[in-house]
Amino acid sequence: EKLDDMAAMIGYVGMAAALATFVAMMFIKLVVRPPYLEDVTVFNYALDAFIIGVTIVVVAVPEGLPLAVTISLAYSTKKMLSDQNLIRHLAACETMGNATNICSDKTGTLTENRMTVVRGVFANKKFDDTADPTV
Repeated sequence: EKLDDMAAMIGYVGMAAALATFVAMMFIKLVVRPPYLEDVTVFNYALDAFIIGVTIVVVAVPEGLPLAVTISLAYSTKKMLSDQNLIRHLAACETMGNATNICSDKTGTLTENRMTVVRGVFANKKFDDTADPTV
């Protein structure tokens, strides 16, 4: 939800910048009237200003989305650190944020990136797949 709000805000800023560019270009053509624009019609200049405004919107929105995602992931990393879940790589935050159970070895680290459940409880039924009954 926060990411959607930030993406919408970036879109609004891009639209505002496009509108400001269009207004500034039309102000220059109609009020300032520089000599290099005397041979350009108002319609053609307005069309050029509109195209530049649309270009600003097209460039601003996609460029702002990675920024919004990065900020969101950085916020999630900080929040997960307060839960004592250290994330060293920002991209891992999305994966770890969706995890409901995290399995680790006795030191608390994930070392081989592959683990097998040997004992557990599922639907109030105990499962034990260990060869050594003392484990």
